[in-house]
Amino acid sequence: MTDTVLDRFLRYVVIDTQSDPKSSAQPTTEKQKNLGRLLVDELLAIGLSDAHLDEHGYVYATIPSNVDKPVPVICFCSHMDTAPDFTGTNVKPQILRNYAGGDIQLSGDPQQVIRVTNNPVLRDQIGNDIITTDGTTLLGADDKAGVAEIMSMAQFLVDNPDIKHGTIKILFTPDEEVGRGADKVDLEKLGAQFAYTVDGETAGHIEDETFSADGVDVTIQGVAIHPGFAKDKMENAIKIAGAIINRLPKDIAPEATSGRDGFIHPTGVTSSMEKAALSFIIRDFNDDGLAAKEALIEAIVKEVIAEYPGSSYTFKVTQQYRNMKVILDQHPEIVENALEAVRRAGMEPVRGSIRGGTDGSRLSFMGLPCPNIFAGGHAFHSPLEWVSRQDMERAVKTLVEVAKIWEERA
Repeated sequence: MTDTVLDRFLRYVVIDTQSDPKSSAQPTTEKQKNLGRLLVDELLAIGLSDAHLDEHGYVYATIPSNVDKPVPVICFCSHMDTAPDFTGTNVKPQILRNYAGGDIQLSGDPQQVIRVTNNPVLRDQIGNDIITTDGTTLLGADDKAGVAEIMSMAQFLVDNPDIKHGTIKILFTPDEEVGRGADKVDLEKLGAQFAYTVDGETAGHIEDETFSADGVDVTIQGVAIHPGFAKDKMENAIKIAGAIINRLPKDIAPEATSGRDGFIHPTGVTSSMEKAALSFIIRDFNDDGLAAKEALIEAIVKEVIAEYPGSSYTFKVTQQYRNMKVILDQHPEIVENALEAVRRAGMEPVRGSIRGGTDGSRLSFMGLPCPNIFAGGHAFHSPLEWVSRQDMERAVKTLVEVAKIWEERA
């Protein structure tokens, strides 16, 4: 068993672990357990005797403390699944060694080009080794880079017992990409006080804030009738749904927002003449912003429905996750220790927000405060995904330093 972070990463990405938002099973796909079983075998080989895969697809393991004094128990967490947005079957990772700059054309599909204009951080990668796909699949650096980094950190701490640290828990989750990564976590069994997801992007970045997120489902009941006898009677649910979508503000869409702007994003429409169902995701950094956007959607629905007196609608809001900063601000040492670890690993830390969510969003509100540490990947959920070997190595160093700092400051 080779144990460099790159070797691990290359082993993991060829295992198809795509999750399925349409499945009600846990995990949503059994194939995620294939990676889980491999990770358990490797953790046992490292010497972590309690490593195991549970029935729900979660991997748990413990690196025992090697000091006598009490140290807070911390956890490092990454997810094993890849996104359903693009295929993760038959991944063929490519290594571009000693990157010289410029755009990267992918060998399996010449139409797929990683352009520097869209990936300006590539300018910081000159001389590094870049791992990409061949252009026909996603890579899976989200979040198999994080998985490989945690595994390499575990190997390093076990191989170097002179490095002092408290008890460290390892957690690998399924189904993060479909919003269910924390659904079946056994926090009592995990036994950690604080945690870090290793699921971020650019090297040196620590994120302690996420979007707050809701889902909105709208159903439209129209009036269906034979089109030959439809005058002044038919109310076509397809047209009603189209009118609702057409009236959404174009400046509150993902493609028109950045920074701390939230958005309304239609994610699905199924419709017949009689009935239509529309799905939206709503994102904002605070709850008031979520509520305002949801009220806006319902106002549009009511406005459109008013033009169709025989039709009706239902409107359902489902809470998905909340901004973890509310919890993390109560425990400033968690983020401060991570920022110091980045410095000790030779980088200037950047503290930021995620225009999205992580398992840490849910875990924080479940009682396990959990900011996010960079994993080094870029252009997630697409065939243009990439990561550099050197950034993964920097992440491993950062995780080791986090472990050391918690012991020093206990």
